[in-house]
Amino acid sequence: MAFELKKEGYRLKDVLKVVGIPEATYHYHMKRIGTEDHDLPLKELITDVFYQAKERYGYKRITDKLNNVGIVINHKKVYSLMKELGLKCSKFTRKTRKYNSYKGTVGKVAKNKLNRRFNTSIPLQKLVTDITEFKCTKDQKLYFNPILDLYNGEIISYSINKRPILDLVISPLKEAIKKIEHKGTVRTTIHSDQGWHYQHKKWVDLLKQNKIFQSMSRKATCSDNAVIENFFGIMKQEMYHGEPTVSYEELKKQIEEYIEWYNTARGKKKLAGLSPVEYRTQASQSAA
Repeated sequence: MAFELKKEGYRLKDVLKVVGIPEATYHYHMKRIGTEDHDLPLKELITDVFYQAKERYGYKRITDKLNNVGIVINHKKVYSLMKELGLKCSKFTRKTRKYNSYKGTVGKVAKNKLNRRFNTSIPLQKLVTDITEFKCTKDQKLYFNPILDLYNGEIISYSINKRPILDLVISPLKEAIKKIEHKGTVRTTIHSDQGWHYQHKKWVDLLKQNKIFQSMSRKATCSDNAVIENFFGIMKQEMYHGEPTVSYEELKKQIEEYIEWYNTARGKKKLAGLSPVEYRTQASQSAA
């Protein structure tokens, strides 16, 4: 179709942009017309995985994804084929910033009970949370507060708001508590920085009422909450590369779609190539 439209006088660059085909991929296939390509089925699979992941996967993740569904292939082969096809995972990241909610001691500062012990084999035993800030169009800002389960890296609840109000952290905590109530006898610890939200009496009381241990990073020590910081980095790299600044409503929708994809479809090497939800589901079925 692109070839025919080109003959009709349309610019090839514009046509390829509309149909969603990289220019390098088009030229590759034009050169291969009339020749036999034994790797064609594999290239089609790689291309499908690449675009299903919204161009967020590089050759290593695509190799893991293929191996996970029984297609045994070396990562060097995948790299070579992706290079031929012009499939390249963008590493450009739009500048964003971490929201600094620290205002000194305005409430209770808890001890660092987690103490960088980020591993656990028990769901909902160790949770981490933090707030990050995004810039939108028209000088608007978006504030995002997720709660992440260290068991499988799943985002179990989150909140999005135009302002960093107290409900930004209270709302996802209440949602997380509903899930914690059904998990069994092991007590939960939730870890955060020393931001004013997490020192607030309402947050502290809500934890006490539900018998959840509170843990806090030490001041200016990002490594104390490294897992959630790493998640923010991954999210910004995979969700924001090369995209123009968008409105608050559009950005909110993008974040919601990303979290759904991250939880249910994005494979993690630490989880044997499974997504957080797939890993939790498989572990639950094995234990039954």
